[in-house]
Amino acid sequence: MCIGCHGIKGYQSSFPEVYKVPMISGQSAKYIAAALTAYKNGDRKHPTMRSIAEGLSEQDVTDISNWYASHDDGGSPLADKPSREPSAQVTALLNKAACASCHGANFSSPIDPSYPKLSGQHADYLFVALKAYKTENNPAVGRNNGVMGAIAKQFSNAELKVLANYMASLDGELTIKPEPKFR
Repeated sequence: MCIGCHGIKGYQSSFPEVYKVPMISGQSAKYIAAALTAYKNGDRKHPTMRSIAEGLSEQDVTDISNWYASHDDGGSPLADKPSREPSAQVTALLNKAACASCHGANFSSPIDPSYPKLSGQHADYLFVALKAYKTENNPAVGRNNGVMGAIAKQFSNAELKVLANYMASLDGELTIKPEPKFR
């Protein structure tokens, strides 16, 4: 079922608003497993993803995570800094959020493989994800993560959009890997 959304270039979700589904080819297996587990446990609230994740066994999660992680070429062609210098506004926002302290100087080499690579991800997806960390007490929308929640709540939605646009503008390792045929 994953390739039905994550394997189609330009595919968009329509909940909670219209945005491109995230690129997951090239993310680490540990991150994908953590995300699927969070959907399964309700820590990430998205009705479609939750219903899919609830039906997955631990072995399914491992297999799916390893398959998407295998799309990483194994070596980062990226330097230890962003490929595009941020504006003064973006620099101030990045410093306030301390994004690099967890996601790496190039935002594509997280300090822990359970954290996502952000560089080159779709801006509209990043914006929706960041706003979800600010959402509380909504059974259908939101993400439960104390650290990210505290960070996201410091910013207006306009500022989150600026951060999302910057991250999306960077060279990244994430891709959409269409399947040539369904199995």
